[in-house]
Amino acid sequence: MRKFEDTYRHKGLRKQLVDGLREKGISDEKVLQAINQIPRHYFLDTALDRIAYEDRAFPIAEGQTISQPYTVAFQTQLLQVKPGEKILEIGTGSAYQASVLAELGAQVYTIERQKALFDSNKHFVLKAKYPQIKFFYGDGFEGLPTFAPFDKIIITAAAPFIPPKLVDQMKIGAMMVVPLDEGEKQRMHRLTKLPDGSLKEEAFTAFSFVPMLTGRTGG
Repeated sequence: MRKFEDTYRHKGLRKQLVDGLREKGISDEKVLQAINQIPRHYFLDTALDRIAYEDRAFPIAEGQTISQPYTVAFQTQLLQVKPGEKILEIGTGSAYQASVLAELGAQVYTIERQKALFDSNKHFVLKAKYPQIKFFYGDGFEGLPTFAPFDKIIITAAAPFIPPKLVDQMKIGAMMVVPLDEGEKQRMHRLTKLPDGSLKEEAFTAFSFVPMLTGRTGG
């Protein structure tokens, strides 16, 4: 059984990471504080413990990745999270991004299409700290209509297009942050749902994500 410890060394490395994110342009202090509170090394194999706080992505199971902290911070900052908001996350992965949202006070509904990753999160190490994270096994393109509408939606994989069913599950005034596929890189977009149901679209910098795929695997 793995023993989880958050040592002074880990906390010092986390502070260095947060200082680096601030230097790279992340200005939302609540987001930075949330990242400072969460032991990223808990989400990685013990072999990666020494480098867990480098600002880069790492592989996890099923060919997926835990996103670069800058990417997590950038998406979260764009989302403008407020305590108590219902947020739908597409692509649970390691549950690191979901934990950042929960640390900010959101009610998080997160979908994972890979059965092995979904099952691994049944033993999520921070489950007691973040009981407001609800895990679902399913197709992200379908969303969670039973729990809609949502205040915010975040997609943590490269979407080939804006999923129409997810737009339907947004409240008026809700935001979606999504990397849209443009080949090797994806441009981060923020969509805001207007009173007439149309979307106001803002485009930001380019990132690199694993592709968002339809269906479920391993179930």
